[in-house]
Amino acid sequence: MTIPANSRIAVVTGASSGIGDATARSLSNLGFHVVVGARRIDRLEALANDIGGTALPLDVTNDESVASFAQALPRVDVLVNNAGGAKGLDTVQNANLDHWRWMWETNVLGTLRMTKALIPKLAASGDGLIVTVTSIAALEIYAGGSGYTSAKHAEGVLHRTLRDELLGQPIRLTEIAPGAVETEFSLVRFDGDNDQAAKVYEGFTPLVAEDVAEVIGFVASRPSHVNLDQIIIKPRAQAGPGKFHREL
Repeated sequence: MTIPANSRIAVVTGASSGIGDATARSLSNLGFHVVVGARRIDRLEALANDIGGTALPLDVTNDESVASFAQALPRVDVLVNNAGGAKGLDTVQNANLDHWRWMWETNVLGTLRMTKALIPKLAASGDGLIVTVTSIAALEIYAGGSGYTSAKHAEGVLHRTLRDELLGQPIRLTEIAPGAVETEFSLVRFDGDNDQAAKVYEGFTPLVAEDVAEVIGFVASRPSHVNLDQIIIKPRAQAGPGKFHREL
């Protein structure tokens, strides 16, 4: 599908499942033409067909992929940096360096690549918005989470620094920091182990992707003078990372 240059365009990364998929649907319902990017192009195309959007292959860890993706966009009004994830629960002493590299490349440098590539078009729109989906792990730490929390802290700092650097330009910035959301996140963290992933959400009602997507839609629908700097969203049963009220 040709991307209509006369429409307001929202870009969502990591859109092949979970929060990214739900956010694309939320923004489409608000009237945006949504361009979805991820590596699993078959899922993207099905999503794009559902919402009347555009699917483009995207690997945020690859410079050439990001450049090609950005070049295909006639304009950008909203960028949702959603691509990311966790690998393992190793202690610092037992850290898997390959897992750390993946988490930093995807969460931190991936967000950097996309944001750097699209800032000119966001500014040119006259009312740009950058939403970065971090995590409460960008604000707190937990045992076994050093690789992920350090990456998310870095991603959050990148985003918050931009809030200062872009002051005076027509770009708003919102950080969304979710707690426990039941998506494919834990499946990725535990290398597809369904049983281990399911245990993360036992005994309480977690958030679902749509809960976060609705908040992002709310952010994107605010007037241009309103900037929601940071939004933390957790299930009622969660106080912090690893702190849950479980009814088992």
